[in-house]
Amino acid sequence: MLRQLCLPSGGTVTRHAGRARVALSALATLGALIAGTGTAGAAEAPAFRYDGDATRLAQGVQYREFSYDASHGQAHGHLLTVDLRDPRVSVDLLTPGAVAARAPVSRLADARGAVGGVNADFFNISETQHPGVDATGAADGPEIASGKQLKAAVPDGQRFGPSLPPGTTAEDVLGVGTDRTARLDRLTLSGTVHSPLGDLKLRGFNQYAIPVDGVGAYTPAWGTASRVRATCGTDTVRAAPCSDDTYEVTVRHDRVTGVAGSPGRGAIAAGSVVLVGREAGADALRKLEVGDKVSVSRRLLAARHSGYRFAVGGFPVLRGGSPLSGLDNGTAATRTSAGFGDGGRVLYLLALDGNAETGAGLTILELASLMSDIGASAAVNLDGGGSSTLVSRDPGASHVTVRNHPSGGAERAVPNAIGVFSRP
Repeated sequence: MLRQLCLPSGGTVTRHAGRARVALSALATLGALIAGTGTAGAAEAPAFRYDGDATRLAQGVQYREFSYDASHGQAHGHLLTVDLRDPRVSVDLLTPGAVAARAPVSRLADARGAVGGVNADFFNISETQHPGVDATGAADGPEIASGKQLKAAVPDGQRFGPSLPPGTTAEDVLGVGTDRTARLDRLTLSGTVHSPLGDLKLRGFNQYAIPVDGVGAYTPAWGTASRVRATCGTDTVRAAPCSDDTYEVTVRHDRVTGVAGSPGRGAIAAGSVVLVGREAGADALRKLEVGDKVSVSRRLLAARHSGYRFAVGGFPVLRGGSPLSGLDNGTAATRTSAGFGDGGRVLYLLALDGNAETGAGLTILELASLMSDIGASAAVNLDGGGSSTLVSRDPGASHVTVRNHPSGGAERAVPNAIGVFSRP
């Protein structure tokens, strides 16, 4: 097995720890078989290997396949390796043009001319718990695309996706800064509604769920989807009933132009912001009248760094080269992940084949170990199952190709994806 990962730029990154674990596991198993004292079992470290050579898609971008012997069988997957040190390479968030909208990854990539990409955050996929309420399709966590802040995170209890590991939150993101370095960070909403009656704290920004007693702001970036879902559930129970105490105010060019007793739907005009309140937030909005001067300020504050060109929600599974404590190691599924190594200058994007094709998936703990073996020092878990999709464009081709086998048999429409770009 190779001891080094060949980067698209021609450099290499040596992975001693991940390969050493595999080698030691193999030697221990061989010794046990020779001595007649044991056989290979589920407790042994999973074995990771590349299948065939890497394909250079473009300057600074490689694609290759791999296999991983895990607790539920052999998983097969697909990997994009992106050299962020190459000035011709960039990464950005792919979206359908609205926060509350969805499209297949291949369509998102082709629309922007990306050479590759994977699906990203978990999202509001269904509303069976709230009959009659439309699912928005919006993602759980924050979004920054081309340096523009698009949305903030929903309350942790409103997330879709697996339970969060201890110490993580829906505000956690993987991002790439203007310095071309990938990082894990946390983006928290800071915002205020300024009115003649005083300032009111903003608790939501283009989110499919706002906190109990809160006020959320919706801009044209939200799209045309109904805003009713924003007032359903509670901060800890997603299935809780929708609030019956709501109010909506439309502000255009810093003046109140309309009010409504419940959240609406449809496109939001340029220069306008719609404020949606529930419970105490609704009471505060009811005090505003048409013609009042109202302004809204909001921004996402990073916990560790600033100046992000791109950021997307995903919960951390690997930090400092080690899996986080408390990761699930019982449920195997089709997974998608993004991580980075070499001080944030090499990005790894990964998606597994669907269970229907391989009969095997990975637990979240195994996913973290796999990302470490590949060369990542930090990584996040992204939406898996039927959403897991990795695409890439062969040199000279006009469209990307779906490289993995989605578990549903076809691509699922998703709200966002991580796109990889390379200039000639």
